Amino acid sequence: MKDIINAQVLTEKTAMLANGNVYVFKVADNANKTSIKQAVESAFNVKVADVRTLNTKSKAKRVGRYAGKTKTYKKAIVTLKDGNKIEI
Repeated sequence: MKDIINAQVLTEKTAMLANGNVYVFKVADNANKTSIKQAVESAFNVKVADVRTLNTKSKAKRVGRYAGKTKTYKKAIVTLKDGNKIEI
Protein backbone atom coordinates (compact mmCIF):
# COMPACT_ATOMS: atom_id res chain seq x y z
CA MET A 1 0.00 0.00 0.00
CA LYS A 2 2.85 2.41 0.72
CA ASP A 3 4.18 2.12 -2.83
CA ILE A 4 0.92 3.49 -4.28
CA ILE A 5 1.09 7.00 -2.74
CA ASN A 6 4.33 8.75 -3.71
CA ALA A 7 3.82 12.28 -2.36
CA GLN A 8 1.25 14.92 -1.59
CA VAL A 9 0.96 17.77 -4.08
CA LEU A 10 1.30 21.06 -2.15
CA THR A 11 0.42 24.18 -4.13
CA GLU A 12 -1.74 27.22 -3.43
CA LYS A 13 -4.65 25.60 -5.23
CA THR A 14 -4.39 22.30 -3.34
CA ALA A 15 -4.08 24.17 -0.04
CA MET A 16 -7.41 25.88 -0.74
CA LEU A 17 -8.95 22.53 -1.74
CA ALA A 18 -7.80 21.00 1.57
CA ASN A 19 -10.22 23.31 3.38
CA GLY A 20 -13.04 21.45 1.62
CA ASN A 21 -11.74 17.95 2.48
CA VAL A 22 -10.12 17.49 -0.97
CA TYR A 23 -6.48 16.35 -1.12
CA VAL A 24 -4.17 15.77 -4.10
CA PHE A 25 -1.49 13.06 -4.25
CA LYS A 26 1.12 11.86 -6.74
CA VAL A 27 0.48 8.14 -7.15
CA ALA A 28 2.04 5.17 -8.94
CA ASP A 29 1.38 4.98 -12.68
CA ASN A 30 -0.28 1.56 -12.42
CA ALA A 31 -2.58 2.47 -9.48
CA ASN A 32 -6.34 2.40 -9.99
CA LYS A 33 -9.07 4.21 -8.07
CA THR A 34 -9.89 1.35 -5.70
CA SER A 35 -6.25 0.75 -4.76
CA ILE A 36 -5.74 4.51 -4.20
CA LYS A 37 -8.83 4.61 -1.97
CA GLN A 38 -7.59 1.65 0.12
CA ALA A 39 -4.09 3.15 0.40
CA VAL A 40 -5.34 6.56 1.60
CA GLU A 41 -7.77 5.02 4.09
CA SER A 42 -5.11 2.77 5.62
CA ALA A 43 -2.29 5.36 5.59
CA PHE A 44 -4.23 8.26 7.13
CA ASN A 45 -7.04 6.42 8.99
CA VAL A 46 -9.83 8.34 7.19
CA LYS A 47 -12.89 7.48 5.07
CA VAL A 48 -12.73 8.34 1.35
CA ALA A 49 -15.86 9.50 -0.49
CA ASP A 50 -14.50 9.94 -4.04
CA VAL A 51 -11.30 9.48 -6.07
CA ARG A 52 -10.57 11.19 -9.39
CA THR A 53 -7.37 10.49 -11.35
CA LEU A 54 -5.49 12.10 -14.21
CA ASN A 55 -2.19 11.71 -16.00
CA THR A 56 -0.18 14.93 -16.17
CA LYS A 57 1.54 15.88 -19.39
CA SER A 58 5.19 16.93 -19.60
CA LYS A 59 5.93 20.59 -20.23
CA ALA A 60 8.84 22.03 -22.20
CA LYS A 61 11.30 23.88 -19.96
CA ARG A 62 14.62 25.49 -20.65
CA VAL A 63 17.48 26.79 -18.54
CA GLY A 64 19.70 29.00 -20.65
CA ARG A 65 20.54 27.11 -23.81
CA TYR A 66 19.55 23.72 -22.39
CA ALA A 67 16.06 22.51 -23.24
CA GLY A 68 14.22 19.63 -21.64
CA LYS A 69 10.87 18.43 -20.37
CA THR A 70 9.32 17.98 -16.95
CA LYS A 71 8.42 14.52 -15.74
CA THR A 72 4.98 13.03 -16.22
CA TYR A 73 3.12 11.46 -13.31
CA LYS A 74 -0.31 10.26 -12.27
CA LYS A 75 -2.29 12.51 -9.94
CA ALA A 76 -5.17 11.48 -7.66
CA ILE A 77 -7.71 13.97 -6.30
CA VAL A 78 -9.22 12.42 -3.17
CA THR A 79 -12.39 13.71 -1.50
CA LEU A 80 -12.92 12.68 2.13
CA LYS A 81 -16.23 12.09 3.88
CA ASP A 82 -17.49 14.76 6.29
CA GLY A 83 -15.71 14.77 9.65
CA ASN A 84 -12.46 13.34 8.25
CA LYS A 85 -9.27 15.37 7.88
CA ILE A 86 -5.63 14.72 6.96
CA GLU A 87 -3.03 16.60 8.99
CA ILE A 88 -0.20 17.92 6.80
